[in-house]
Amino acid sequence: MKPFMRAQLERSVQRLSELDFLLSREDIMQDMSQFLLLSREHAEVSALVLPYQRWLQLMHDSDAAQGMLQDSDPLVREMAQEEIDANALLSETLLAQLQRMLLPKDPDDARHAFLEIRAGTGGDESTLFAGDLLRMYSRYCAERGWRVELVSESPSELGGYKEVVARIEGDGVYGALKFESGGHRVQRVPVTETQGRIHTSACTVAVLAEPDEAEAIKINPADLRIDTFRASGAGGQHINKTDSAVRITHLPTGIVAECQDGRSQHSNKAQALRVLTARIQEKERSERAAKDAAERKSLIGSGDRSDRIRTYNFPQGRFTDHRINLTLYKLPSIMEGDLSDVVEALQAYEAAQQLAALESSS
Repeated sequence: MKPFMRAQLERSVQRLSELDFLLSREDIMQDMSQFLLLSREHAEVSALVLPYQRWLQLMHDSDAAQGMLQDSDPLVREMAQEEIDANALLSETLLAQLQRMLLPKDPDDARHAFLEIRAGTGGDESTLFAGDLLRMYSRYCAERGWRVELVSESPSELGGYKEVVARIEGDGVYGALKFESGGHRVQRVPVTETQGRIHTSACTVAVLAEPDEAEAIKINPADLRIDTFRASGAGGQHINKTDSAVRITHLPTGIVAECQDGRSQHSNKAQALRVLTARIQEKERSERAAKDAAERKSLIGSGDRSDRIRTYNFPQGRFTDHRINLTLYKLPSIMEGDLSDVVEALQAYEAAQQLAALESSS
């Protein structure tokens, strides 16, 4: 076990002892809010300390078995070696578990998220690709049991989207999709191409954590301009006969959000305000990330929409994530929502980067 890990775990053992003492005090037990707060921390620290204590016991047992390897009885030596080998395997599993648990957690990872897809270079082909990306993410979300709800859309004549915003509701949505932000490039023969030539076009994707209402930044109503307009696109006769769509502009930053999917102006305003808040918070997050990146580089990138992060090469069936040099020749299944390998690879890379940063700072 690396020294910095052991130091952190020993501090956790000490903290668990402190928590056991605090939770046994009568005055704490009578203060329900304080009791619940300490109880939650106790559960979190215990989840870390218990596997560490199990690992310590394994090391103790292995040391004892090492001494038995000098025994004159071959049966005893064989049993000792079997115990050492079994303990080594279990020790590796426990160390990997502890390593994951020690990594700093992004508090937003558990949140719902807004997914924004915008067509870029490539004309009609880029709008069709935007529709393909929405379908890919929607299928991935369906497999995870997450709910996808369109917030606003600007359809293209060929059936794709110039721009589409969706809200994705589920446990751990942002943590799984946050690395999707950036430029997505597609190489394929467009349906509008008559001579079979391969074209390159692009879309930008942004994934924003939905703010917690209790922790969201406070926006001064005087800083907002609210416009209503008649919704466009699908939605039935009712939605097209009323000025129910809402566009909100945050004047200090120029950030705009709109919603036209709901049936009432009130619900559209509330949803647009949530999107606006998420975009403002993402702007602040990006500025902090840019500042941090000046001090330490991260190959996963800041999620800036101008970054080219992916290439989808249809003629070769090739999917490439340029940030981690991941290439998969399973593009058809990926476009059907099979993103698990990609998401897990990006999460594993982030974990490795965090571990390296922790080790270098210790």
